[in-house]
Amino acid sequence: MQKYPVRANHRANLQTEALVSLVRTHFDSGERHGEEVEASYGAISTLRVAAEGRDLRVDVSMNPKVPEDVARETIRRYNDFLEEVTGYSSKERARKLRQSATSSGSDGA
Repeated sequence: MQKYPVRANHRANLQTEALVSLVRTHFDSGERHGEEVEASYGAISTLRVAAEGRDLRVDVSMNPKVPEDVARETIRRYNDFLEEVTGYSSKERARKLRQSATSSGSDGA
């Protein structure tokens, strides 16, 4: 499970109905289960997303035994989805995750 911060001007995307719409846009399917949205696509066996305060909680299970072109397309769609929901590019998300890891003292020391 991973939590991603969401820009203030993108927080409306954390509403469950907005998440359902965005999941369906990027992964061609999506089902609401309470406050969670679940989907699968390509190399993603199971994707579960939900709002957790001001963050997006993502639980993803991948299938490593898919063709390379399917894996590439899945990763592209996953990154596009995360960017649209959070407002942060993949580089910005990585930087924020590194910052939160070091600030919380979980830098491996």
